[in-house]
Amino acid sequence: MRNILILSILFSFPGLQGQDSLNIDTPSTWKMLKYDTGNMFKGVGYAYSRPFHWKRQQWGNAALVSAGAGGLFLVDYETSDFLRERKDNVPQFIREYGEFIGNPENNYIMTAGVYFSGLITKNEKLRRTGVLLVSSASATGFLQQIMKSVVGRARPLSDHSKATFDPFNKSRNYHSFPSGHAMMAFTNAYAIGKQFKNPWVKGGIYTIGLVPGISRVWDGQHWLSDVAVSIAISIFTVEAIDRYLDNRYHTKYNQGSKQVQWSLSLGPGRFGIIGTF
Repeated sequence: MRNILILSILFSFPGLQGQDSLNIDTPSTWKMLKYDTGNMFKGVGYAYSRPFHWKRQQWGNAALVSAGAGGLFLVDYETSDFLRERKDNVPQFIREYGEFIGNPENNYIMTAGVYFSGLITKNEKLRRTGVLLVSSASATGFLQQIMKSVVGRARPLSDHSKATFDPFNKSRNYHSFPSGHAMMAFTNAYAIGKQFKNPWVKGGIYTIGLVPGISRVWDGQHWLSDVAVSIAISIFTVEAIDRYLDNRYHTKYNQGSKQVQWSLSLGPGRFGIIGTF
């Protein structure tokens, strides 16, 4: 509950048609709850429909992610061994944090806490942030469950190769792709990071959000390529829902550009995807 309190204090400071935005001067708590709940469901639907509306830039970003995932796939054995061998050197509280924050139940306790704090105080910015958190987590949470079953990639701990796929196998040993912990945690981090303009603050929040995904690699539950694609899905989802909410709420944060640019970095001994925000 301490995390919820900190987030609530923090946020207290600083397509689809949008004509029916909430224009009531002093709406009741019940009306705000109904309005926000509707936006949560519609935001999820909006995110799922975006690929049907993608243009060249969006497909280009998707191609970069695919290229990056392919590059990481080539070194999945090496990165998995490297991180797993260093697991015992990671402080226990970091390992516990990675498991705790990526857990769906804990995730929803935190995101719901942010939303209801905004609802009770009638703080639209905090409410909107809560709606973004809840809808983004719901969209990525449901999607990752479907993808795990459809893809059926073997986990590192299963002792099968990184290229072993058995779709619709009910065993959790074949639910490596994508990483639910990585998606849940980074979805929250990316949504929270949107509240700030300072790139160092954003970078710090994103770094914390990466811990659960990396922790799943050193625990042998996922390959690094699983985690990388999971993070990309989180970013695309939050971006889509955030744009939808721009038309649903008067209060906006960080007015101006909402463009996120990605580039592929290749060179001798170097491979990565760079995001500019």
